[in-house]
Amino acid sequence: MSCYRPCLPLPCGAVPLANSRNEPCVLRCADSTTVIEPSPVVVTLPGPILTSFPQSTA
Repeated sequence: MSCYRPCLPLPCGAVPLANSRNEPCVLRCADSTTVIEPSPVVVTLPGPILTSFPQSTA
């Protein structure tokens, strides 16, 4: 993601809780699009496999 920060770089080390700069500091980031595709899911049900067979009554 590319962002544009028109502020002065922050100093390394301790960062003050309040900033006394007069100009506004704005962080603007470009819109981004994320595509999330679901993974295939296999569901296993417990128990025997039920099948039906035709029965002849002859």
